[in-house]
Amino acid sequence: MTETTSARIAADLRSRIAAGEFGPGDRVPSTRELTRQWGVAMATATRALSLLQDEGVLRSVRGVGTVVAARRATARPVRRRATQSPARDDVVRAAIAVADAEGLATLSMRRIAAELGIPTMTLYQHVAGKDDLVVLMIDRAFGAEPLPAQPAPDWRAALEIAARVEWAAFRRHPWLAPAMSLTRPQLVPSALAYTEWVLEALDGRGLDTATAFTVHIMLFNYVRGMAVNLESEAQAEAESGLTADEWMDANADTLTSLAASGDFPHFERIASIDFDLDLDALFELGLRCLLDGLRGRLP
Repeated sequence: MTETTSARIAADLRSRIAAGEFGPGDRVPSTRELTRQWGVAMATATRALSLLQDEGVLRSVRGVGTVVAARRATARPVRRRATQSPARDDVVRAAIAVADAEGLATLSMRRIAAELGIPTMTLYQHVAGKDDLVVLMIDRAFGAEPLPAQPAPDWRAALEIAARVEWAAFRRHPWLAPAMSLTRPQLVPSALAYTEWVLEALDGRGLDTATAFTVHIMLFNYVRGMAVNLESEAQAEAESGLTADEWMDANADTLTSLAASGDFPHFERIASIDFDLDLDALFELGLRCLLDGLRGRLP
């Protein structure tokens, strides 16, 4: 039932695009709008848009939403035009480009094949599937943000460097933090370099091996925990068409009403000032607090 409804929604959008109602670059109804128009669940509307994205009819643009692709699916060159299989490096690079622009949820083997202009099955000569591909993407993303060749002067400087370089990688690739697992970590060489860097910095500080490794996990999870907000915010901005500041402005009346109730006096003071949530500043403050606390734990 849901799959049929998704196909119907996709067919309706496809016909409206073909009729010229939406041209290349035009924003199509968001999942929220489709939910209201069709009376369906959010997952059904999302699936409909995903079907058209897989076909190359639509694409996501950060800060704008889902728009009609510059090249319609019907006008694309035949995907089998590439008679030679691409290198694995090309596949990973194309996958990262799609995830950077549209988020990890839109990534599919069909979509990558469309970007490369090859049959989907050709990709399986290089990767076993999407999970295998994501691991290669993680390895490349961290490999592009190398740690310094020279060691840091002390343990705190070393941990600050590791955290900031990781943050830069997450900033560059918003999909990266959600793609990684704390409990089932992807063991890739470029990410293990961070582990080695932190453990080297803590070596000789009086911590046993297990405790030092736990400190590394704590630091990594702090950075990753901050970074998981990046992709969800980008997705929310794409779907709503509103930046975080614009969203706050749109909800100003609700915030003012809550503050004026008198039930939350401390929040009322916050609502009366011009507060700007800066993730980079929040990251730096949290990092300082974490390392200040760690200093007191070191023998």
